Amino acid sequence: MRAVGAWLRDTAGGLPAVFWYLWSGLLINRVGAFAMLFLPLYLTDARGASDALTGLVVGAYGLGGVAGVLLGGVLADRWGRRRTLVWSHLAASALMASMAVVTSLPAIALLAALVGIAHSMPGPAFVAAIVDVVPAARRSRAFNLQFWAFNLGMAGASALAGLLAEASYLALFLVDAAATLTTTVIIAWKVPETLARTAPATSTADQGASTADPGTSTAGPGAVRARRAGLRTPLTDRIFLAFVALTFAHAVITAQNSTVMPLAMRNDGLSSSAYGLVVALGGLFIVIGQLFVPRLIDGRRKHRVLATALGLAAFGYAGLTVADGLPGYLLAALVWTVGAMLAAPPNAEINAELAPPRLRGRYQAVFFLTFPAAAFVAPAVGGVSLQYLGDAHWLAVGGLGLLAVAGHLLAGPPRERRVARIADPPAVVSGAVRS
Repeated sequence: MRAVGAWLRDTAGGLPAVFWYLWSGLLINRVGAFAMLFLPLYLTDARGASDALTGLVVGAYGLGGVAGVLLGGVLADRWGRRRTLVWSHLAASALMASMAVVTSLPAIALLAALVGIAHSMPGPAFVAAIVDVVPAARRSRAFNLQFWAFNLGMAGASALAGLLAEASYLALFLVDAAATLTTTVIIAWKVPETLARTAPATSTADQGASTADPGTSTAGPGAVRARRAGLRTPLTDRIFLAFVALTFAHAVITAQNSTVMPLAMRNDGLSSSAYGLVVALGGLFIVIGQLFVPRLIDGRRKHRVLATALGLAAFGYAGLTVADGLPGYLLAALVWTVGAMLAAPPNAEINAELAPPRLRGRYQAVFFLTFPAAAFVAPAVGGVSLQYLGDAHWLAVGGLGLLAVAGHLLAGPPRERRVARIADPPAVVSGAVRS
């Protein structure tokens, strides 16, 4: 029992109440957030769209997300984390309810783009709020629990959604809207604003951040410059952008799971419930194993962990080249799911480490931009690739993963040196760096 208690303290102890309200809202939202996961099957089965057209319509969701994540990041820094979360979730709920009754493909494409905006806006605010309220020493466990909640909800949702999709696509959209509305209520009721409107005197850590990124200090004139910098600072931070590019490659690979794989499974004669089972198994595996990941990766260099994660993703998706039945898809899903489990905590930690405090929302926005961008690129290119290349499409996905492995091994050391300079900056006397 003592060992279990120690494990629980290591995994979930020492986190503030606000984090748990954010965590609960995310979990409830994910339990019902399965409608867009089944959008490719809805378009082909219920609306008669081709694979290529389906890819473009689903891509509109990702394209809308590009605008949404940037807007969400700027609003999280200027308008506040709480208001950004409340209004974006409220808009998403209304738009998803509209998706339930619209039948025209052009109208569905437009709504998909708007839902993409609303779904992507909360991401930067969620993570910025977590970084605001969770001490740096406990962020790894907070991000691990965040990823665990995301997949715990998806595991239950996917299994249920596979059955609902065969009975009624209408129910998918309405349940999704209801879950998002519930999250809105929790955040509005229990989550305070975490964005500090006034900053204390510049700390040593802040001075280190401004040394690494001029003009991003958290107090006085530096704070003003940071607020005015907008997205320019993260978009000109080369070390950060290299990390973002590698995250984008991983996101494109992972997006195959919800955009191209359901079409491949349908082409192999498998049902929507079979697809739901594959997704649910991955989520269930994460639910069982994710809480053990911190002890597995603690003390290991983050870029090597990420390289290992990308290698597993490449191997898993390349394995779909020879998968033509449910067992093959399930085995491949187990392989890439291990990669996803390993990648989640270091990805979030690196992003938090590189972001100056006053620009957390904007850095999160640029980081989160990778996911809607991947949600556009993966189906738009993948639908055409699957249609004309067939199973060879999965070899190309595996090749992309191997390139990302090399990228992490090359980009990791300079990124770690940057983080070390921020964590242990030179001493500062009267505004000048002491030589």
